[in-house]
Amino acid sequence: MPELQIPESGARIDQKGIFSNSPVAAAHLGRARGCYDGCDFDLPVGVFPPQVHKISNVNLHVSTYNIHKGFSQFNRRMMIHELRDHLQVLGADIIFLQEVQGLHRRHAARFEDWPDEPQYEFLADQVWPEFAYGRNAVYDHGHHGNAILSRYPIVRAENQDVSHHALERRGMLHCEIELPEMTQRLHCICVHLALHERGRRHQVGAIIERLNREVPDDAPVVVAGDFNDWRNRAGKRLEEDLGLEEACRDHRGKPVRTFPSAFPMLRLDRIYVRGFRVRHTHVHHGPIWRRLSDHAALSAHLQLE
Repeated sequence: MPELQIPESGARIDQKGIFSNSPVAAAHLGRARGCYDGCDFDLPVGVFPPQVHKISNVNLHVSTYNIHKGFSQFNRRMMIHELRDHLQVLGADIIFLQEVQGLHRRHAARFEDWPDEPQYEFLADQVWPEFAYGRNAVYDHGHHGNAILSRYPIVRAENQDVSHHALERRGMLHCEIELPEMTQRLHCICVHLALHERGRRHQVGAIIERLNREVPDDAPVVVAGDFNDWRNRAGKRLEEDLGLEEACRDHRGKPVRTFPSAFPMLRLDRIYVRGFRVRHTHVHHGPIWRRLSDHAALSAHLQLE
């Protein structure tokens, strides 16, 4: 399992060596507790909502998004530039991304405005000075995987191979992040689980085993990503075995619907937390967001317990 070290180690890493301990105010969402299924941030590209001072009892704003390798639904249009603009609209402190293209030589040759840098670095821009990338699927013309972008220092990162078979490569990206509000490191895990049930059972077991082995019982945890878990079996195991709480639920207590983004029917994307109280949660799938990816984005505002 390759480990991403801090820059002083001299190791080859997929993480930008810039550290910033200054908290940044998140965009005010202005909603009550619970998950909103409306069209948040339906603003023109480049026009951002007013920023407000961080409220003292809201410690962290996290988001998760399957970006579909920077293409719209059915791969009709490259959306990576629009995606960067709208991720900045979210104003999250930490973003969990799936289906991130680290390299694709064919797309680079086909599209004149294909970014020169990997997608995770292009999306981080000047907003998230820290990022880590876990390369999972590797092919002749490139590779893709999961990424975590952070406003705060990522002091350790490791990508664990949790593939159930060779035809569907999957990884679990585990980052330890230092936050000014916390004496302990925040443990963040970004995942994109298998399409079939047997593979998901194996991968959820790997998440449970890793957290039990690597993370102190009283440490704050966020596990987020695309779980492909329409039967909600993964969530029950994570709650029972690890004490994780599912942040984004609908009025019936079920995971919110996130796929497809144009008309969400399946409950695939999740944010699980431990050591936090969930203050606000949102599903972003309005007219603008549905053009960016086939998944809806999720956001959660968290308060440290």
